[in-house]
Amino acid sequence: MQTARNNYISWDECFMRMANVIAERSKDPSTQAGAVIANQNNVVVGIGYNGFPRGIDSDKFPWDREGNFLETKYAYVCHAEENAIYNANAAVKGSKTYCTLFPCNECAKTLIQNGITEVIFESDKYHGADMFIASRKLLDAAGIKYRQYICDYANKQ
Repeated sequence: MQTARNNYISWDECFMRMANVIAERSKDPSTQAGAVIANQNNVVVGIGYNGFPRGIDSDKFPWDREGNFLETKYAYVCHAEENAIYNANAAVKGSKTYCTLFPCNECAKTLIQNGITEVIFESDKYHGADMFIASRKLLDAAGIKYRQYICDYANKQ
């Protein structure tokens, strides 16, 4: 009798790979972010990437990172975590969110309000920026666990 293989990927690896794939849908020339929401049964209930709201022609708005607020993408873009919640096909309360970037303070508020219980992130490259310090304070105050995902796939091959 054959036994099950033991070098399969973890749920963390699976969902983080999915977050990275959906990030590739972003038209943002400088940052492609993705998020996947998985419920308690490890069923994907939402996915999202950073981009303009539905129906908005992204060619008519700026993608700039620097300059007057109204002339930058920040006034108009929905973040991946927000879009994953907006796109959810089931309740997200009690679920985990996998994100390619640590969530900003605005996304942290959205995750808290929607009952997300854990955030697994890949990159924390903006760790020292105020909005990310505020995000950690919010997540801590809400009792939401967060941890950085370190790829384990290379060790399984």
